Amino acid sequence: MNGKELICPACYNKGLFKHGFDRGYQRWECGTCGRRSIHPIEDLDMVKANSRLAKQKQNLQDLNRIERKSFREHARVENAISEYTQRLIEIFESNKLNTLVKKHKSNNKAVGVIQFSDVHFNELVELESNKYDFTVASKRCNYFVTRAIDYFKTAKVKNVVLALTGDLMNSDRRLDELLSMATNRSKATFLAVDILQQVILHLNQHFNLNVLSVSGNESRVKKDWGWGEVLATDNYDYTIFKTLEYLFKNSAVKFIEGDPLEIVVQVAGQNLLCLHGNGSIKRTGMESSVQQIIGRYGLKGIDIDYVIFGHVHSARISDNFSRSSSMVGSNDYAEKALNLSGRASQNCYIFYNNGNRDGIKIDLQNPVGDGYNIDESLASYNAKSAAKVNKGETVFKVVI
Repeated sequence: MNGKELICPACYNKGLFKHGFDRGYQRWECGTCGRRSIHPIEDLDMVKANSRLAKQKQNLQDLNRIERKSFREHARVENAISEYTQRLIEIFESNKLNTLVKKHKSNNKAVGVIQFSDVHFNELVELESNKYDFTVASKRCNYFVTRAIDYFKTAKVKNVVLALTGDLMNSDRRLDELLSMATNRSKATFLAVDILQQVILHLNQHFNLNVLSVSGNESRVKKDWGWGEVLATDNYDYTIFKTLEYLFKNSAVKFIEGDPLEIVVQVAGQNLLCLHGNGSIKRTGMESSVQQIIGRYGLKGIDIDYVIFGHVHSARISDNFSRSSSMVGSNDYAEKALNLSGRASQNCYIFYNNGNRDGIKIDLQNPVGDGYNIDESLASYNAKSAAKVNKGETVFKVVI
């Protein structure tokens, strides 16, 4: 139907223009007065077919656009990982780490467990109530280990488990996280490994040492979180653990392999389950979540005696489980987005072969003494990030 032949029912002028469809009719609009009218469609089947083809074409275009975007994002991640790996190799080749260890007499009557959780290496915090960077992290780590050694010696502990329960590295996927990074990923990974190898050597001065690690959610490389091994190991926590394992491969320090998300280790005859705590343990109904996990292992014939985890940055020690806080303490997100204010702390435990167990929280907010040695050139801060983190803003100004 030709719009030039149609007559407007209002002004009787010719020259109508198509203006969509209305329940099987063609809608027309007058070019003179704007009056709209409808007329039967002569070939409705053809119109429907054309409409269907147009939708299919648009759908294919949308799918192609999504696929191209996905390929670009995947390529960016792969390129970043390749560059990260190459830079990390260069840093390790130019910096030699000390991995000389000792072997001590064994005694399984009492076994110590020192938990490092939510350390968030590479986070930069500048608050009135809290400061955090690699220098502060090295001081808090040294102070924590020193206090834990004193605690373990009270029970004549000879064997210790170093449990790395996730989020060793700070997340770098959101813009605000990128702006609060102390340095780049490869340098941060080296510094994290350097500090933790000093932790291992410090503990090994007094105890035989076993090391285990589970991956946290904030240390993942890609945006998506997954429970399978492929995504769980695409994680800075896993990289740091495997690097430490390689550095100490010919030593008396033992590295415990297992599931990258959950590991059961026997300490003084008790089954200890270590995990990060995201997803499986709810913030509300925490006791119920822990009991469900214990029940899940029970169905496999494994009796879990105790569970340790982190994730929430708030310490709690109870009869059947313990949750560690963070090495960081308060940051902008916790204080301004969640209205929470916390202190830096970590947990350590003593398990006895008679079934008893003790646990303490060690406050690390104001560490005493020096930190571990770090390469200040690698820890030099991103000036742009530091400037934005430290930028003062006037939220409310009163003029009298």
